[in-house]
Amino acid sequence: MAGTRKKDPKIMKEIIEFAEDYFFEYHTSPSLQKIADGVGISRTTVYRYLLEMDKKGMLSYDGKSIQTKSMIKSDYALNRVPVLGAIACGSPELTEEAFEEFVALPVALFGKGDFFILRTHGNSMIEAGIYEGDMVVVKKQNYADYGDIVVALIENETTLKTYYPEPENKRVRLHPENSDMKDIIVKECNIQGVAKHVIKKL
Repeated sequence: MAGTRKKDPKIMKEIIEFAEDYFFEYHTSPSLQKIADGVGISRTTVYRYLLEMDKKGMLSYDGKSIQTKSMIKSDYALNRVPVLGAIACGSPELTEEAFEEFVALPVALFGKGDFFILRTHGNSMIEAGIYEGDMVVVKKQNYADYGDIVVALIENETTLKTYYPEPENKRVRLHPENSDMKDIIVKECNIQGVAKHVIKKL
């Protein structure tokens, strides 16, 4: 009978693959209409398939969102992080219009916190393994420990350097990790954040 006809395993597989691809790209469950468009079947047919697949334990469907085994295992908690084009004049405390884009960083890899990303220019930090075009993940904070790589604001210019406070001399030494370049010596600087990760330019 038509009403009890078995669902096509090929379509079931296509629904799962589409839902997972969509989730890992957009970090949310696709709508019935998105699946219908992606798989090439009607929205009503998608709904019927999802109910059947939920009964069979192939995925979980609560009438709104879909979860497959891969989606559940991923623990895909994400942190939405703005990307600045480069370290340039001005503070990283900028409006959204100043950012190139926002990217999603997995919390499992990068941790929780308030971050921004800098796309680096120049060769002042090459001996720390940071090269032209690398992306530095910076945790926003206004303090740093001795030897941290920081984003420092000095007279309305931001710079990425290693932080060496010298309270006995009432000054701060900002050290470029490049033996051909000289330290920057200032009485004080405004720390905008501490570098936590480097995403290498491909």
